[in-house]
Amino acid sequence: MTREGTVTRVWSPGAAVTRRLIRKEARGDLSVLVCLAAVVLTLTALCAWVPAFAGGQEDRALRQRVDATRSEAPLISVSTTPEVFVTVPPSMDTAALLGGGSSLAEQLSGPAARYVTVAGGSYEYGGASLISPKPPGPANTSTELTAGHLPSARAHLRYVSGRAPADHTPPGTAPQIGLSQATAQALGVRAGSRLTLEFAKTLGMQSAPPRAELQVSGVYRARAATDDFWTGRETLDQPSRYPAEHSAGTVLAVRGLVGLDAADLLAGAGVSGPRVTWQLRADLSGAALDRARALTGPMSHYGADLSDAHCQGVDAVTGDLSCHIGGQAIGSLLVIDSLSPLLADFTAQDQQARQLATFAVDALAAVALATVTVAVRLLLRRRQAHLRLQRARGASTARLVLLRCAVAWPVVLVAALLGWATGGALAPVGTSGSPQPLTAALAAAVVALAVPLMTWLAVREPRRAGRLRRSRRTIAVGRRVVLELTVLVTTAAGVLALRTQGPDGILGAVPVLVALSVVLILLRIYPLVLRPVLRQARRGRGAAAFIGAARAAHDAPATGLALFVLVLTLGTAVFGGLVQQTIDDGLATGAAWAGGADASATVAGTVAAAPGTDSPAVRTALQHLYTLQLTGQTDGAVISPAAVITVDPRQLVTVAPKSPLAHALLSQLATATRTGANTLPAVLSPGLRASERTGDFTATVVPDGRPPKDLIFKPVGTLTAAHLRDPLLGPVTAQIAAGTPMLITTTRAERLIPRQPSGSTVLLLKSDRPATAEPATLRSAAARALGPTARIRVRSETLSALRTDGLTRGLGTIYATSSILAALSGLFALVLELTLTSHERGRTTSYLRTLGLGGKEAGALHFLQLLPLAVASAVGGTALGLLEPQLMAGTLDLRQFTGGPAQPALHTDYSLTVALVAGVTALILAAAATESVLARRRALGGVLRLA
Repeated sequence: MTREGTVTRVWSPGAAVTRRLIRKEARGDLSVLVCLAAVVLTLTALCAWVPAFAGGQEDRALRQRVDATRSEAPLISVSTTPEVFVTVPPSMDTAALLGGGSSLAEQLSGPAARYVTVAGGSYEYGGASLISPKPPGPANTSTELTAGHLPSARAHLRYVSGRAPADHTPPGTAPQIGLSQATAQALGVRAGSRLTLEFAKTLGMQSAPPRAELQVSGVYRARAATDDFWTGRETLDQPSRYPAEHSAGTVLAVRGLVGLDAADLLAGAGVSGPRVTWQLRADLSGAALDRARALTGPMSHYGADLSDAHCQGVDAVTGDLSCHIGGQAIGSLLVIDSLSPLLADFTAQDQQARQLATFAVDALAAVALATVTVAVRLLLRRRQAHLRLQRARGASTARLVLLRCAVAWPVVLVAALLGWATGGALAPVGTSGSPQPLTAALAAAVVALAVPLMTWLAVREPRRAGRLRRSRRTIAVGRRVVLELTVLVTTAAGVLALRTQGPDGILGAVPVLVALSVVLILLRIYPLVLRPVLRQARRGRGAAAFIGAARAAHDAPATGLALFVLVLTLGTAVFGGLVQQTIDDGLATGAAWAGGADASATVAGTVAAAPGTDSPAVRTALQHLYTLQLTGQTDGAVISPAAVITVDPRQLVTVAPKSPLAHALLSQLATATRTGANTLPAVLSPGLRASERTGDFTATVVPDGRPPKDLIFKPVGTLTAAHLRDPLLGPVTAQIAAGTPMLITTTRAERLIPRQPSGSTVLLLKSDRPATAEPATLRSAAARALGPTARIRVRSETLSALRTDGLTRGLGTIYATSSILAALSGLFALVLELTLTSHERGRTTSYLRTLGLGGKEAGALHFLQLLPLAVASAVGGTALGLLEPQLMAGTLDLRQFTGGPAQPALHTDYSLTVALVAGVTALILAAAATESVLARRRALGGVLRLA
């Protein structure tokens, strides 16, 4: 209403919170509000950035594994053998067959249809015997030629004479073949020469092996390529030799490239159909993990879908399903899917990495929440007198809570939106991880709700006096005991659950509870530890030491939150350093286990190595793996299957002179007394020894063309747990199913046990050359010894691949980032907590200065009051970091990252631990020095007012 030109505003309850009042309150709380905004901005930015970043690391790690697998064999392939004898004369339409392979991806549905394409088709005949020209050199007993059509090879070759084999051969001419320069020299041929080949006969169709003639159309030389095309295809460029199975000497193995219609012409000559293979390429760019998961379901029934689509009706001659592609009759389709098992292994590793990451993420969240709590406490402490005045003037609890919310909530909202926008802008796009808006909203809501909750606890009306109650001290002590017991019981339950089922999103917070329990224990033993110090200080002359220790013991509960932040931050950083140090140390063990020695070569079947492999530069040791059925002589128990490994202990000592297993086998096998022609000394695995504690073992073998005979294995020793983890056994035990009983004997058994196609041959190699030349030297020696089909693994290359693995590096990045952010947040919390409690310390110092305490003694008093906090933080944080691995017991499986035979021993990063402890201690002492300097500069009037 208006009177005499003035306007009078009538105040109503709805206008209790005005903009002017809010601005005034905000200016007074600006520093604390900035702290809250920084915490909210960081948390919401992380919720937008971390999932996308972690997803990118997972994608990178999966692509690394896919590339490693693809370099050895196609990731997904479909193969079949054409039926050429269904017509008279035998015929084959190669162009229609290979062109029809484009329909193979049509059976995939959903996203899989977009990610999988047919990379192309090829075909290859099995090794045919070269009749003419004759094998060159007296050591070569025969020559084996593998002919195939590989269109992708043309971009990697350059013909130095002649030309590439024609895809459409002129009528009346022989099929054409191209050979490498090294192969042509080994065979003694050139462009225009003719090769006579003898192929395997078709059972039930032919009585004699068919022969065909090929014409050498040209000689090529391999181009230098930066891709992995030549990996696994080295024999296209260089011939190889391997031992002959039934005679002395070696077999010269060569490969050549034929044109598209060579299979058509060979079919007319009576040669059975080649092995036709289509490679399917999975596009795993971008969100590789999501795409691979989308392929898992369709690939599980892909073979059945192909059969349903291409195999209809029954063949009238064979009675089998009649299958056709491109109008060409084919045999059954075989799908080889290496992606699904690879993804299953990767998922287990990824799950372990995620579980380890939850500790760092939950610790960061707990430290951030503690920082928010300290900030709100400081805000309310600074406003304590103002709040009391408002309550005295009649302000209600709701009004005071609403005022604080009106000041803080806009800041929290703006910080949350800004943090989400910043994190989204920094987050990589197109990865398997996506931002988490619900998590960001939850983090902002927790911070926003902390303000009204703590304000209500600070300004609520006290209870009215009623019936007689116990004293406030008794009630406070009772509440503290109940709270501590609740925390300890909850921690024990969480630790038990963590040890039984491993960490997850919820159980990852167990270290936070353990840190809280450690803090409670430290606060309980504070007075007990300081009691002797107080007695000693009481006898001294000065009062600073006694008062400082007494104040530290008295103020221990008040510094509990700062102690919790420091212990949790330091413990998480120590644990992260322990995990990284353990993984780094375990990588060398894993690489050694995969390689056996400096390198290893493995082939299927029990074959002999080519002579001349062992040299002063490269030393070798051969291991043969057989599968036998053993019978215990004491109780007649049958052990099947049992793995029998034959070794030469002296070769093992040469390859690995520091190996305990090699020396144990040398002392037990080489010195064993020879008792019979069919009796062999043997060293047993613990499980096999337990099945027959006293007697020998018998195995019945059937040599070629001779009656069965019994072999007796006489135990002379038992492998220890350390022997079973020796790298020398790594490549050979990789061919054995877990839990299979194992027996190691001498090479004399190789003359008694017939060769088994189901067995394996492992060659261990050690090089004395420089490390730069080692991989090439070892690969060349391995290929000469076991032929082109050997799988070669070099320890240095395996170690390099393990160290650059994206999953391991991603885990280290997450721990480093979270530890840095937790340290910064903890620093905020510590500064705020010390600011919150500095009034009491300054008041004590001011009292003593009015009583004549000197400046140096006052500075010593500040240090003595905060020194126990520094010591407790260092002890508690280090103990927490070292205790976390023990809490998880068997659920912490770091073999997923190292690839070793057993869980790697935990190795603490002592340099990092010492640096962290020194940093925390220096931080607290720096705070004490700052307070001491400020106390010295305080004038007499300030001292009197504070006192």
